[in-house]
Formats: sequence, C-alpha cells, structure tokens
Amino acid sequence: MDSLIFSLHATVPIFLLIVIGWLFRRIGLLNEGFCQTSDKLVFHVALPVMLFCDISTSNIHANFDTFYLFFCAATTTFSFFSIWFGAKLLIRDKTLVGEFVQVSYRSSAAILGCAIIKGIYGTTGMAPLMILGSVPLFNLYAVLVLSMEGPFAKDGSMKLRLRSALINVATNPIILGIALGLFVSFGRISAFPPILNQTLSSLSSLATPLALLSIGASFQGNKAVKQLRLSSVAASIKLMILPALFLPLAIYFGFTQSKLVALIVMLGSTSTPTCYIMARNLGHEGSLSVSVIVLTTMLSAFTLTFWIFLTRYLGYLS
Repeated sequence: MDSLIFSLHATVPIFLLIVIGWLFRRIGLLNEGFCQTSDKLVFHVALPVMLFCDISTSNIHANFDTFYLFFCAATTTFSFFSIWFGAKLLIRDKTLVGEFVQVSYRSSAAILGCAIIKGIYGTTGMAPLMILGSVPLFNLYAVLVLSMEGPFAKDGSMKLRLRSALINVATNPIILGIALGLFVSFGRISAFPPILNQTLSSLSSLATPLALLSIGASFQGNKAVKQLRLSSVAASIKLMILPALFLPLAIYFGFTQSKLVALIVMLGSTSTPTCYIMARNLGHEGSLSVSVIVLTTMLSAFTLTFWIFLTRYLGYLS
C-alpha cells in the first residue's frame, strides 16, 4: 500500500499539470506562442541547468560501482538500437520512427529516480550512478535518432545525416549541462557563491512545470487518437517489455535494494516530458510523443508499483 501511495504521489501531480495545461489552452490562457517559447526556454536553459544541478551535487565518488554503471549504459544502448531496428522495419509512416524510438526507451530517470528511491530508503542511494550511466545516453541517442529520422535530414545523404547528428549531439544544451555537471562533480568543486546557487536552483525549478504545461497546451486529442495503436505499442515497450527483459538479468548479476529500484525506474518509468521538447526542437510534430507521455504517465503509477511489489515479494527489496 505504501508503494502504491508513493507511486501515485509521484505520477498524479505530473498528469494533473498536463491536464491544467490542456484546460488553460482551452480557455485561452495559453496559446501556441507560449508553447513555442516555453519549449525553447526549457530545452536551452531550464532543463540543462536542472541536470547540471542534479549531477554536480551528487556524490558520484561514494559507492562507485563500475560494473553497475556499465550495466546501465549497456542496457540503454541495447534497448535503443533494438527498438530503432524494429521501428525501421515495422512502422509504415517513417516520419514517426524517430519519435517512436525516443519515447519507447527514454525514461524520467533524472526526475523520478531520486524521488522514488528516497521515498523507499530515505536516501537517493544509487540513483546518481544510474543517472550517470543512462541519462547522457538517453539524450545523445535521442538527438541521434531524431536527427537521422527527422524532417531536417529528408533530403540529405547518409553522410550529411551523420554529420548533422554529430553536430546536434555536440551542441545539444542538455548534453552540455550533463557534461558540466560531471566536470564539477568529479572535480569536487562545491564553492559556488550562494547567490549563484539560488539562481541556478530557480532556473532548474522551471523545467518540469513548464514542460508539462506546454505538453498539455499542445495536446491534440484527435491526433493522439489516430495514433493510439502506435502509442499503445510504445507504452507497452516502455512500461512492461523493457523491465521484463532486463530486470531478471539485473537480479542475476546481483543487483538488489536501491540498485534494483534505480533500474526499475530507468527501465519502466514514464516517458520523460523532455521527449516532446526535444522532438519539437528537432523539427518533429510531437503529437506521438505527447500521446505516449500522457499514456505512460497515466499507467506508470500502476506498472511501477507492480514491479516494486514483485521484486519485494521475491525477496530482492526490503
């Protein structure tokens, strides 16, 4: 019951912000101009600052586990390329491949990981290490697939697509924020002036609510309904198939307690709202991303609770 209550507390506020954004658009408080401006602000400023703050203040040196870090990175990599290969073969509308792949593998690891683990164990546990092993790859692979499969690359050769993808990766604000966070964390730099810390914290706090309000305001129900079948497939991959494939392997390698919970969040939490932000900024329509984000947000409270309950019942969590 405690796991169910906490999962609801973690996901219901997210869904409510999306609903509020949708309602505000319906009554005229928000418009397309707000969505475009807030998308840019979140993508270029708020989200990179949030990731920088989270990573730079994490104690990466404590309890560092190289194999666990490698497992997170390898799992993310295998999931991404497997989904991309399958999507290229099976999705008829090739303009949706990039969005489908991104929302099928990319989780709200940074946003939900620390919160859920802290709610269970009282500390963030192995969440920072999971974030380090997965979030940079989440963003790098998202830029890669959205650039390679996006409208900006329609008329280019494979060489030009690869070049465009590498440039987008190298200049992506989210990846730059992560890189700076790692530099500060590993360099043990902690003497920022209080005024700077407060400013960064204020900017960081804008990321999630702005992204969610924009998602709600941009939501077009008719397009989401038209793509309901594809959205359901992506949500099933995100919430059930990936955890079912990789959690047994994680248990085989001896990952339990906070390490296992972090992997549950990495593999089976809701598709991150930044999927929509990144898709829009790289030229995609975004309606499939919105549909999957809303669907996984509604269902993840139950699926995350299921995976936590199952692993506890089997004796791998306490």
